Amino acid sequence: MDYLARYNEWREKAVEDAKIAEELVSVKDDKDAIYDRFYTTLKFGTAGLRGVLGAGTNRMNIYVVRQATQGLANYIKNHIGTGAVAITHDSRINSSLFMNEAARVLAANGLKVYITTELQPTPVLSYLVRHLGCVAGIMVTASHNPAKYNGYKVYGSDGCQMTDVAAGIVYDEIQKLDMFDDIMLCDFDEAIRSGSIEYVADSVYDSYVAEVEKRQVNAGVCKGSDLNVVYTPLNGAGNKLVRRVLADIGVENLHIVKEQEMPDGNFTTCPFPNPELKEALQKGLELCGEVKADLLLATDPDSDRVSIAVRRKDGTYRLYTGNEIGAMLTEYILSSRKALGNLPEKPVVVKTIVTTKIVKAICDKYGCEMRDCLTGFKYIGEIILGLEKNGEEDRFVFGFEESCGYLSGSYVRDKDAVVASQLICEMAAYYKKQNKSLVDIIEGLYEEYGYYLNTTLDFYFDGATGMEKMSKIMTGLRDQGPAEIAGEKVVHVADYLKSESTDLLTGAVEHIDLPKSNVLAYTTESGNCAIVRPSGTEPKIKIYITAIAKSLDAAGALTEKIAADMKGYLN
Repeated sequence: MDYLARYNEWREKAVEDAKIAEELVSVKDDKDAIYDRFYTTLKFGTAGLRGVLGAGTNRMNIYVVRQATQGLANYIKNHIGTGAVAITHDSRINSSLFMNEAARVLAANGLKVYITTELQPTPVLSYLVRHLGCVAGIMVTASHNPAKYNGYKVYGSDGCQMTDVAAGIVYDEIQKLDMFDDIMLCDFDEAIRSGSIEYVADSVYDSYVAEVEKRQVNAGVCKGSDLNVVYTPLNGAGNKLVRRVLADIGVENLHIVKEQEMPDGNFTTCPFPNPELKEALQKGLELCGEVKADLLLATDPDSDRVSIAVRRKDGTYRLYTGNEIGAMLTEYILSSRKALGNLPEKPVVVKTIVTTKIVKAICDKYGCEMRDCLTGFKYIGEIILGLEKNGEEDRFVFGFEESCGYLSGSYVRDKDAVVASQLICEMAAYYKKQNKSLVDIIEGLYEEYGYYLNTTLDFYFDGATGMEKMSKIMTGLRDQGPAEIAGEKVVHVADYLKSESTDLLTGAVEHIDLPKSNVLAYTTESGNCAIVRPSGTEPKIKIYITAIAKSLDAAGALTEKIAADMKGYLN
């Protein structure tokens, strides 16, 4: 069926949602607009669905959500049999609607469904799946994307995001379905009355909070520290639980950014609610200046990621990268637990391949095993699962990825900004009692281990041709990648799609024992590195740069050279 035929079918059948019907009429004379909405379907990948809200097969709407959920239901019935599914959502536009529509489909298929009475962080969904013994979970979110986006992430029974294999089977099931005629639906209110859809009890959230608070390293250290904190949930799902946990552990001086306190899917004061971006932190920084806060915390809309800014001695604020926060937390957790005598005999820290290499040096100092995995927190979750199967889950000390995602403990299998906020405040209070700020701590790490400057560059390829262009760029790099970067010879290339690691000096090729992934890594003679990875959820290519030097200024200059060279391959 071509795109115009799809459009006409939607004009006839997509009448239940009035806004969608109106949008279809509004573009009837605009072939480009019709094409963009119908030239393809949102692909159900490893992270589920993500796309712009609106009418069409290439948009997020109730019809696409229903079809994806029917595919998931068929997968469960064919490969698992029966069971329960947990669903929650963040603050985005239509998030609660999409949760309810997914619940209607699952209940109509004879599956028990647990939903939440209000928005919840993504890690809570991971917790619900495990705590309630579910066979799957759905989180309605588009993470840190702009307001026009929404999405739908699917989790397995282990609380991790669905595996590639399972996601592929669900995708095949979805492809078999007519979007309008093959979907089973029940009445929502009747399903609530019958118990096939059930709201999660408040006691479950209490148990989640208890698990988070077990992850304190120096319990009680925040009390009496006079730590002054500004917090912004960026109009998302972290507001209640982050504040509850910080109050419980003794953070007594907490200021909330009022403009970003309440749920608001329009993100009016923060058009791109990504806590990695300074623009997203602007309101928080303004409040920090007013109250002279020691620390700014910012969680993203689904509260699985957190970033920080720290007050310098001159009153200005230093923003931290995810790599720097993760390195500080690794040092803090390992050093404190070793001093307390409760570090496991064979501790394990896990990071992704694009995350800072300084972690290896820190782990070596404390006799800790460091494991690398592919980008995506589900791979960290899989390592935790492997330890659990061997009865060794207590060996897992900490895991993180450069995009501000962190986890301590195995109670969930995804990054958790609630526990990360707790640990960051605890760490800041611990060092404040020693008359040190986190500015002192990061500089101390660089002085001890060397300046590892990590920078991430994002290149967007929007529109109908965006994905095609990204594919051509990756093919071109595989055919002829850089021989030199920043004036240094490239001596090592890792192709994670081919599972090959090649030493260009000797010609030796080694197998990469990780799942295949469309990632290319180039390393120079002195250990500088550029890693190229297309996003799995957005039309963009990321380049992760590692520059190692004797000073921060030198590392910054080297980063600019590496960036300039790599940009040339993305035209």
